[in-house]
Amino acid sequence: MNDHSVLKNQRETTDQPPAPSAESEAAAPPRLAPPPKIHHDAFTWELPAEEITLRIRWFGLCVGYVLVNFVGNDAAIQVPQLNWILTLGAIYALADTWFSFRGKVFLGEWPLIISVMEALFIGLLCHYDTGLNSPFRFYYLLSLIVCSIRHSPLIAYVTLALHLLSYTTLLFPLQNAPPDWLTQILLMVVWMGWVAWASIAFSSLVKRTSLELSVANEQLKQNQELLEDRIARRTSDLQESQALLIQQEKHAAFGLLAAGIAHEVGNPLAGISSLVQLLNRHNNDEYTNKRLDEVDAQLRRIQRILRELIDFSRPATTERNRCYINEVITESLNIAKYYKRKKGKKIITRFAENLPPVQLVRDQLVQVFLNLILNAMDATEEGQSIEITTEARDGQILISVHDNGEGIKEVDKEKLFRPYFTTKSKGTGLGLFVCRNILEHSNTGTIRIDDTVSEGAKFVVALYCEEVKDLGEIPPGPAQELKFVTT
Repeated sequence: MNDHSVLKNQRETTDQPPAPSAESEAAAPPRLAPPPKIHHDAFTWELPAEEITLRIRWFGLCVGYVLVNFVGNDAAIQVPQLNWILTLGAIYALADTWFSFRGKVFLGEWPLIISVMEALFIGLLCHYDTGLNSPFRFYYLLSLIVCSIRHSPLIAYVTLALHLLSYTTLLFPLQNAPPDWLTQILLMVVWMGWVAWASIAFSSLVKRTSLELSVANEQLKQNQELLEDRIARRTSDLQESQALLIQQEKHAAFGLLAAGIAHEVGNPLAGISSLVQLLNRHNNDEYTNKRLDEVDAQLRRIQRILRELIDFSRPATTERNRCYINEVITESLNIAKYYKRKKGKKIITRFAENLPPVQLVRDQLVQVFLNLILNAMDATEEGQSIEITTEARDGQILISVHDNGEGIKEVDKEKLFRPYFTTKSKGTGLGLFVCRNILEHSNTGTIRIDDTVSEGAKFVVALYCEEVKDLGEIPPGPAQELKFVTT
């Protein structure tokens, strides 16, 4: 039903996306799916055209009733027949209106049937009116305008031929043809031909403009989606950079604080240790020597804690060194033993034996494992356990931290690694995000949550290691409960 001769070339040119430049390809994010093809279907073109058609038809019917019943006074006019014909036209217009309200076009798939019905309808009106001179002959022009708006030029020209045939047949019933009948027919031929040509040209212009607007609207929507996607990406990158900056600032402040504490506490400790050693040189009784040994042991404990604190807070390095994964985890556990929520919780290790040393950034891995261990301690209560397992499989070293706490809700699992998302009342929401960022940005490995566990939560860190690719599988070792010596 559409003006395919007008729209065909436009579709072929607009359906192809423009070739992106090398600069835009490098700067832009992955493109979205191409927009759907632009075309004028029944919804985008025929229904708006149907609204114009209905208004013209109802206007013609109202004018017809007025002409027949109130204006016309010629004795040749057959009023009852004209009213019946107009009533049939009104019934058709009602059916067309009802279909339009339902979002359909009445007889839209058979436009020539409509053209034949209109030619017959207008011809009968002219016949029962005054023949060639009937004012109803101008209905032919309205019909051509409507047909040109709704259908293709071919249908419009066929409708023109039908209307010329209908108007010409008005000569046959006339016994006394008017002397200017040839002039009237020629004038109607000129009028109808000009109206058909002008209406087709105008309709083609409107359809072409509508198509161009549709294409521009689709391109605008696509650009809007690309812009929104780019803004979302930039916002996410900004949030991640901000989170990393905050974490780095915290570590830097923590390092300065730890160094200051070590300096301020170290001097008094050195003085106390010297005094204890001087006292030990005297001939003291057994009870006094025992008490002095206990004081010396506690001083060494404080010095060890300060040393571990300083080692953890020293400036991080990105230099890769050969290290043993089990030792790195043990170092993280030695730092975590001072966490206040460790009390009353079992820590079980199942370290794989004979794991080779690997080239990794030790400080970064200590931070990753420490975050996972502290999260596990927060998720468990007294009497519950945390199991840490290492193994080698598929050319990777797998480290899992499994606690039997309350677990993580399904709705929260996809948000776990986003910055500032936390399920703790006093959490920062940066621990897991920093873990993922360290592993992925340094191309060290990946971190994920294991969805197969039925109790608690289990996080698995997979490290890319060339050293274990040829060793096959190395299973976890026997379970051992870790005992911290803190006194």
